[in-house]
Amino acid sequence: MFYSCDQVSSALPRNPFKACIVPRPIGWISTVDAAGARNLAPFSFFNAIHEQPPMVMYCANGQHVDGGEKDSVKNARETGEFVVNLATWDLRHAVNASSAEVGRSVDEFELAGVTPAPCERVRAPRVAESPISLECVVSGIYELASETPHQLGRMVTGRVLGIHIAEAVVIDGRVSISRLRPIARLGYRQYATIGEVFEMTRPGEKS
Repeated sequence: MFYSCDQVSSALPRNPFKACIVPRPIGWISTVDAAGARNLAPFSFFNAIHEQPPMVMYCANGQHVDGGEKDSVKNARETGEFVVNLATWDLRHAVNASSAEVGRSVDEFELAGVTPAPCERVRAPRVAESPISLECVVSGIYELASETPHQLGRMVTGRVLGIHIAEAVVIDGRVSISRLRPIARLGYRQYATIGEVFEMTRPGEKS
């Protein structure tokens, strides 16, 4: 079967693209605007993109319900900062609640029932309940091509300045994936948690 991305398929009436790029980590992005108003939203178009220096990116597709750029982009543009909070199994309902399309005046921290905690180097708060939070400064904001009028697409990249890690998820000096229980986005309305974990040594590496 071949699915053409620019044609409707009777065999696959629902676009399979996002079901084929799996699992996708969820960047739970917290920001503030220039006046200090908080925002919190999850993005499954998110990942690490560089190691030295450590960098991440997230992409916001579509317009804000009030029009224009989504707050996670608008705020990052205004302040030059954002925080990535890890989305976990225990926080899955809060993550989902913060994805609601609401007006700019709504504080998603309150909507999701999570606690804003101060960061060390950026003004945006982190989610206190999340076991890992990455403080970031914006390195670039890029407009993505769109074939649909008014369908905004923005990619925000940032340099990670520091990481908050809950001591409870550290075992023998390493972050424990089993204690984190991160959630990932699949296709359609499906999500997943990490199950079996295995290690492999690359050719030429010391074990």
